[in-house]
Amino acid sequence: MSGTIKVLNVAEKPSVAKSVSGILSRNQGLRVRDGRSRYNRLFEFNYLIRGQPCHMLFTSVTGHLMELEFEDRFRKWHSCDPLDLYHAPVRKFVPEDKLDIKRTLEEEARRCQWLVLWLDCDREGENIAFEVIDVCRAVNRHLTIRRARFSALIDREIHHAMQNLIDPNPWFSDAVDARQEIDLRIGASFTRFQTMLLRDKFVIDSATDDRNLVLSYGPCQFPTLGFVVERYWEVQSHEPEEFWTINCSHRSDEGVATFNWMRGHLFDYTCAVIVYEMCVQEPTATVTKVQHKEKLKYPPYPLNTIELEKRASRYFRMSSEHTMKVAEELYQAGFISYPRTETDCFSSRTDLHAIVQEQQEHPDWGSYAQRLLDLETGLWRNPGSGGHDDKAHPPIHPTKFSTGEHGWSQDHRTLYELVVRHFLACVSQPAVGAETTVEIDIAGELFSASGRVILERNYLDVYRYESWGGSMIPTYTVGQQFAPTSLTLDTGVTRPPSLLSEADLLSCMDKAGIGTDATMHDHIKKLLDRFYATKDSNTRFSPTNLGEALVMGYDDMGYELWKPNLRSMMEFDMKEVSVGNKSKHEVLATCLQQMKACFFDARLNKVKLLEAMAVFFERSNRAVGGDNYAAGEVVRQCDLCQESSMVLKKNRDGNFMVGCSGFPQCRNAIWLPGSILEAAVTSNICSSCNPGPVYLIQFKFRQIEIPPGFNANHLGCIGGCDDTLRQLIEICGTGSRMSARGRGPTTTSSNGQRSSNRHNACIHCQQTGHSSNDCPSQFSRSRNSQSHTNSQNGAGI
Repeated sequence: MSGTIKVLNVAEKPSVAKSVSGILSRNQGLRVRDGRSRYNRLFEFNYLIRGQPCHMLFTSVTGHLMELEFEDRFRKWHSCDPLDLYHAPVRKFVPEDKLDIKRTLEEEARRCQWLVLWLDCDREGENIAFEVIDVCRAVNRHLTIRRARFSALIDREIHHAMQNLIDPNPWFSDAVDARQEIDLRIGASFTRFQTMLLRDKFVIDSATDDRNLVLSYGPCQFPTLGFVVERYWEVQSHEPEEFWTINCSHRSDEGVATFNWMRGHLFDYTCAVIVYEMCVQEPTATVTKVQHKEKLKYPPYPLNTIELEKRASRYFRMSSEHTMKVAEELYQAGFISYPRTETDCFSSRTDLHAIVQEQQEHPDWGSYAQRLLDLETGLWRNPGSGGHDDKAHPPIHPTKFSTGEHGWSQDHRTLYELVVRHFLACVSQPAVGAETTVEIDIAGELFSASGRVILERNYLDVYRYESWGGSMIPTYTVGQQFAPTSLTLDTGVTRPPSLLSEADLLSCMDKAGIGTDATMHDHIKKLLDRFYATKDSNTRFSPTNLGEALVMGYDDMGYELWKPNLRSMMEFDMKEVSVGNKSKHEVLATCLQQMKACFFDARLNKVKLLEAMAVFFERSNRAVGGDNYAAGEVVRQCDLCQESSMVLKKNRDGNFMVGCSGFPQCRNAIWLPGSILEAAVTSNICSSCNPGPVYLIQFKFRQIEIPPGFNANHLGCIGGCDDTLRQLIEICGTGSRMSARGRGPTTTSSNGQRSSNRHNACIHCQQTGHSSNDCPSQFSRSRNSQSHTNSQNGAGI
């Protein structure tokens, strides 16, 4: 094979590797062998790239090859304070279940000169492409890297892509890296915070085993929940209000016309009665206006992902998640173009007539396709533009003719039919109608009626999902007078808005920029999976008690973490990265600094979450302890283990202390005076203590329990520089002077017991300054961490 280049080709899925190999080799001389992974086989064949003989090796990954993860010491929930996760080191690595794929890539890359990437042509696909590049370049740094850009698994697309290879786009990959890191840090920090704060304090009826319940927070998931809750609150707060309206009808030989009062309705009954009686006393109707005009109903714009999901939900009640699953299967089988696209306009290079020609033999819409191609019918119209173009893929359209394949479910047939009919509709003329509007005057009150006749159905003949109803009304002339057949004063009540349907929710997310066309359906599914919302048989969403309580808690804080604004700005920034206007590091720094401040304030106002949960759930009598540091406020980094944070918290008796969040691995603790009534960490930093920062604590002491000359309010430091705090500890001791309150009588003198507390070592932690009964080890047991990666991190993406 002298002069032949060895080319390693990598697709995103095994099925795509098989399809592209079959197309490029024309199924001639195609050899198949197993790789290290039994699911990702290798296809070998010969091919000419711009006249250059090539020996092609074609394999695949299965989605992302790598995962983003915190370093091991930060992965367990109790290993650090959640605030530390905003700057904890992260790493990208190949997980255990993908190592065989990695070994296959390494073995083949060593023997090849070129690497051609056939990953999906969106941002996510580009990121996977760079994961493959990293693995292959690590073993062969001389590889020539090229990228195939395609939108459909059909012959003309694949051969064109192979002969017109381009460079991979690092900006697209950087945008995904930024989004992954932002979502990991925000999701993990808030998930750990609210789970450990709330899980053991309430009996949450949404979980069969609420000890393993994770109260997930995702930066896209929570604004999506916010849309559901906000609409639910609008419905619940609606108060029906009675109104009155006047209705008029007129029957003639030509039919019946129903006239609507142009005032609409009145909420004042007395006023409505007065107006109605005026009409009854002078009931003659005079025609004041007759208007005839042509109306057009335009066909839909070319189909993008969001519209596909919305229309499948509206027409067939298919969930967005299931819609994308079926669409992906149709794409991989070569029947439709790539289903994840924002584009809703066809480029001038697309041969629209060729797509229609392929559908001429279909028994249901073939005759319509033939009419479209017949110039004499005048039915053809170049499609309109919805104004969106992601520069990566065309709108979704059929790529292969089918009357239904063996093995297709009804949903496959239904969705394929929607894609075909939508495409045929968007290259058709609009429907044409004649609309007549008649206005009449009765005693100075105006009423109107309208009727419509469809003159040319055009696209409506093929797009059976839409109708254009109308009715004929009798003929009227200006100045004509008649006596109404009926004239009635009717009552009604205002109605609340409907709960959000799945199509409505997708529209809200799209308008606010929450998620991408490829991820919106997944955010909706997570709301249901995590029992934050439910969906009824009409695809309408309601929040569960848990979902409503979480949104209510954050809303009461005054922080709109459940609103779309913050995430919309992040999505905009990530789009700026994808076009090279901003760097990944710039966006990461800005977004994480903003969300870290939000997290810090949310933790200071955690009582609002507790109050909101108490509205919906009963308090638990389970012993709580694993959330002590989570409910605490960070004071400084632990100077003993130098890994976790020292946090301000209370023990079981309500006494304040500062302890390491890494307990029980680290038992570092600072015992504070028992005379403290209130304590809160401030944003002020001590200028003396190192290593910093050491945040100052605002103390409020019980005046009666401290000596004269000491102020009840004191801004202090636990770093060792605060003489006032040190004197109060020496004078007052640690632990509450009322520590035995509520425990019942004991056989030992309370005075003797307190004295012993200060001098004898605790039997649990071997430290002095507290009794064995008050040792934090008895109420700060770590719960078992979960084995799954995301559960360990607490990420709720």
